Amino acid sequence: MQIFKKRSNIIISYVVITLGIALYTFAWAAFMLPARIVGGGVSGISSVLYYAVGIKLPIGVMNLIINALLVLLGFKVLGSKFGANTIYGIVMSSVCFILWQQVLHVEGLFDVSSFGGFMCAIIGGALCGIGIGAAFAMGGNSGGTDIIALILTKYYNISPGKVIMYLDIVIIGCSYFVSGKIENVIFGYVMMVTMTYVLDMVIDGNKQSYQIMVFSGKTKEIGDAVTKEVGRGATLLDAEGCYTHNHQQVLIIMAHRTDKAHMMQIIHRIDTNAFISVSKVQGVYGVNFDKLKM
Repeated sequence: MQIFKKRSNIIISYVVITLGIALYTFAWAAFMLPARIVGGGVSGISSVLYYAVGIKLPIGVMNLIINALLVLLGFKVLGSKFGANTIYGIVMSSVCFILWQQVLHVEGLFDVSSFGGFMCAIIGGALCGIGIGAAFAMGGNSGGTDIIALILTKYYNISPGKVIMYLDIVIIGCSYFVSGKIENVIFGYVMMVTMTYVLDMVIDGNKQSYQIMVFSGKTKEIGDAVTKEVGRGATLLDAEGCYTHNHQQVLIIMAHRTDKAHMMQIIHRIDTNAFISVSKVQGVYGVNFDKLKM
């Protein structure tokens, strides 16, 4: 039974990764490439080579070749640090590019000239973010410039995120040679910002948590009500006011996004004069929250 459950989880993961990469490449083929908008990553490099340099290989084929070279370089410099999901993502993204462009010709599905470059950047970026976010959530990726980032961070004290950002800025900047229009470069950066925002929302949106601190004379009553009505734990800390030097207890609650409104109603119901501090937290790990993955 356990083996069957594990196998079904693997199948579901690869189905989601496939659908995510299919949506990601569809956004490129249907919106961005017809509008001559270049994003970051290997897909951006492939589109620059296709349109500006004149290498008339299908973008899916170029995407596969460039990624294969990067993987070989990565194996040589970093060793075997690439899992099956990376290889699968690279192959699948190339296959999907060929499917959308050479087989189904989705570039004629929408009249991108009626949308305008800005809308194509927003739509393409949003779809890319949803697709690649779904793949990331299941442990997949489409290869690309993250391999270069890992190689550089092995020798230089720089974060991988910065390397990827700088590479994407340069790649999108090269899109000027694709169309000769500075606005297309700007649209490329709009697409990058949109994709990043949507990607974060897909990966972390449902996991968003809050830390609520309550300063009140009724912190114990509030904590008991939160525990009983919401099913969340709360912690009481002893504190002392710096001005009054009065001793009091401060209540700290970790809340999921869906629980926040209910908790605020409880606090207001018990003590309308309570002083409340609410802040978003990057991650909460433990019982009833996320599992820490090393």
